[in-house]
Amino acid sequence: MALIIKGECIDVKDGACTKVCPVDCIYEGGRMFYIHPIECIECGLCETICPVDAIRYDDEVAPDDMEFIRVNREYFEDTVTGLGEPGGWSSSNTTEIDHPIVAAAPIIAPQQ
Repeated sequence: MALIIKGECIDVKDGACTKVCPVDCIYEGGRMFYIHPIECIECGLCETICPVDAIRYDDEVAPDDMEFIRVNREYFEDTVTGLGEPGGWSSSNTTEIDHPIVAAAPIIAPQQ
């Protein structure tokens, strides 16, 4: 069981989740954040603080959001960013690259 970030994060990237993560397993892409499935210790702090309700345990994801289990995993693989297992987020591994599903998503206008 791992935590994942779903589509509600696209074009929002509030960042509250990154501030509470004790192991820095939440990485920043261009349009959303991604949780590293191996580095995450499943504490759930990020889920409780996300203002857009974008974080879930992978076994609690609704059928419409199942693709985001794969999106979070594949983000770190060679086919997307090639980050592998960097051992925690840092500014040196922040990128504007997103998973192709996220990159292809319609742009969401900011809330006023």
